[in-house]
Amino acid sequence: QVQLVESGGGLVQPGGSLRLSCAASGRIFNIYAMGWYRQAPGNQRELVAQITSGDTTTYADSAKGRFTISRDNAKNAVNLQMNSLKPEDTAVYYCRVIVDTRAYWGQGTQVTVSS
Repeated sequence: QVQLVESGGGLVQPGGSLRLSCAASGRIFNIYAMGWYRQAPGNQRELVAQITSGDTTTYADSAKGRFTISRDNAKNAVNLQMNSLKPEDTAVYYCRVIVDTRAYWGQGTQVTVSS
């Protein structure tokens, strides 16, 4: 089993920054990719950013230029630095880790961008 612990969500004003972190533990032998998804009320869950074991990154168009994903291989962790936040970034953010061919999800952390 793989456990994911997320942290870093909260309330921030428009234009502000937040840093999300997700640490994986358990039976981790081959992490293929780590990433962040988000889901706003009434919307489907969508990819925000992903980074593979080869450090290939993928960003949603809405995240490009504002968000940066990074990995800490020593801690089996993935971070998402979010800058210039907008009200439309408000959502529950979920960490996803692919170990071998199986995907594991975190419990989600709320990000609210509001004045």
